[in-house]
Amino acid sequence: MADIMEKIAGIELEMSRTQKNKATSSHIGSLKAKLCKLRRELIEPSGKSGPKGEGFDVTKTGDCRVGLVGFPSVGKSTLLNKLTGTFSEVAAYEFTTLTCIPGVIRYRGAKIQLLDLPGIIEGAKDGKGRGRQVISTARTCNVIVIVLDALHPLSHRKLIEHELDGFGIRLNREPPKITFRKKDKGGIAYAPNNNGETTFLDEETVKSILAEYKIQHADVKLHEDCTDEDLIDVIEGSRVYIPCIYAVNKIDQITVEELSLLNEMKHYCPVSAGKEWNLDGLLEMVWDYLDMVRIYTKPRGTNPDYDDPVVLPRRACTVEDFCNRLHKGIIKSFKTALVWGLSVKHRPQRVGKEHGLEDEDVVQIVKKA
Repeated sequence: MADIMEKIAGIELEMSRTQKNKATSSHIGSLKAKLCKLRRELIEPSGKSGPKGEGFDVTKTGDCRVGLVGFPSVGKSTLLNKLTGTFSEVAAYEFTTLTCIPGVIRYRGAKIQLLDLPGIIEGAKDGKGRGRQVISTARTCNVIVIVLDALHPLSHRKLIEHELDGFGIRLNREPPKITFRKKDKGGIAYAPNNNGETTFLDEETVKSILAEYKIQHADVKLHEDCTDEDLIDVIEGSRVYIPCIYAVNKIDQITVEELSLLNEMKHYCPVSAGKEWNLDGLLEMVWDYLDMVRIYTKPRGTNPDYDDPVVLPRRACTVEDFCNRLHKGIIKSFKTALVWGLSVKHRPQRVGKEHGLEDEDVVQIVKKA
């Protein structure tokens, strides 16, 4: 590990000394690819059964998972206690929480699993402290809530984003629109976006990055103006893109003027866990970022069950997805579905398994005779 750290430090030093211009873009892209490969070696366990921290393999329960991430003593455990009623030890000293504490919130009919992760430290992405276990668990979350101290919100935010980014977590971003396909022969075929405008990537830079991965034959097509880091992310293929909320805690310790300055921060929610200020606002924001759809079941001849909805992600909420969530075998005997709600013009309306559902639709499955 020490040898890898030395190589990383050497590449970072060379990158800091290299001027950024068109003449050096190819060299910088090659250095970034080398750096990314070294970081991957650093964070991946040496064996198949690498070390795992106690309590970090938390069984996923409920409809979705939200992780609380932040530096020690910013109020993550207090937030978990207030929102879920789950006990997580709270004290005035750092590193009170040494393992992952799960809790469950029942909100708008959905069961949301909330994880209180141990405080991370600077250098977590390089394996310091329990950073590897903390950030690995954060990768499994549907939404990440970064809890910041109201006295140091911007500096802490920048440091935590840097640690998560180094572990392949991209916050509040969409996957790059790049088509990348390896092939057996034909060399490197590079095609810029339809407008022909490429601010960051040219053919030489693309080839130098691919050369670091020992890729000699591939098709690379840009569908937007992408950077060299975007291309590296696509080649690596292990990046996760997660919505993130910045919960600025302990706002009772700052002035109204200081609080108003934070309004310019995107994806931000001011709270005070100790005083229980704006916790409802945080929950509502978490629900919006989860982007889930609630579907109610209606057995034949009975009223809809409004107490226990089937919760699906909006990106996968067809009738077929609904059936598979209930039971994998239902789709085999599926004939049609009756739907009441915003996704149909008539109430009820017969639809097929490809029909897209909307929030709070009511569905009755009709099976084959």
